[in-house]
Amino acid sequence: MISQKAIKKIRRIQIRTRRTVNEILAGQYESAFKGQGMEFREVRSYVPGDDIRSIDWNVTARTGEPHVKVMAEERELTVALLVDMSGSGRFGSASRLKNELAAELCAVLALSAINNNDKVSLLIFTDDMELYVPPQKGSRHVLRIIRDVLYFQPKGTATNITTALNYLNRVMRRRAVVFLVSDFMDEGYEDALRVTAKRHDVIAVSVTDPREMTLPDVGRVALADAETGREILINTSDRRLRENYARKAREEAAARDEIFRRNRIDSLSLSTDRSYVDELYRFFKMRERRRAGRAAL
Repeated sequence: MISQKAIKKIRRIQIRTRRTVNEILAGQYESAFKGQGMEFREVRSYVPGDDIRSIDWNVTARTGEPHVKVMAEERELTVALLVDMSGSGRFGSASRLKNELAAELCAVLALSAINNNDKVSLLIFTDDMELYVPPQKGSRHVLRIIRDVLYFQPKGTATNITTALNYLNRVMRRRAVVFLVSDFMDEGYEDALRVTAKRHDVIAVSVTDPREMTLPDVGRVALADAETGREILINTSDRRLRENYARKAREEAAARDEIFRRNRIDSLSLSTDRSYVDELYRFFKMRERRRAGRAAL
């Protein structure tokens, strides 16, 4: 049974994110995503002027007369929120934990989708699939998504992005807009990501915390890995240690971003010490400009 305190927190997030959607992101979601998908409607006889690339060669061969495929713009999208709930999400050195930032982001995306009559699905994973909520519409559905991202108690603590993507591909038969929300503390997921990107419109959302990028000089501290439980004692006053820590963090972030670029996956990086709203707004505008550019060709 969820507590009254938790219910109040969910409601606060709903109110705050609804204001963001209505006042700041109104129209941006639709411009960035709507109309990008095409679905098959029918086959008809070829008429002069039709694009020869739309010829259906199977029907043409069977009938002996040229036929073309008629495609129509998909008016309804499915947005899939694929959220990493491994142990490292329960960390935050700024104003919130990483999984709290993920919950607000998911609320904004879900509200934006539902305001545009789209369906939203939620998939929570660790080193295994933990929860699947099928695509639905409605404000109650958004509340459930916020609740699950905030308070769902996963069994696992580690991360396996490959398992999550493979599961997504099994349950999502139609093309979807997939927001993969994770800190990407995993390896060996590029092949699965490439396959998923061919089937769906994948957006990789990296959720980080400033202390994962740099260490403050605070003397000796004990650090625990939230995913493995392993603990180590370090001396943060050691300048070389801090420099090596920051360099390794930059290299890992660069390697992650290179995977996204190599597979032509849109991405955005969010941090617990910054507003996600500005980043999301810029991302939506970038998608809008790119769509406009393609339409002009």
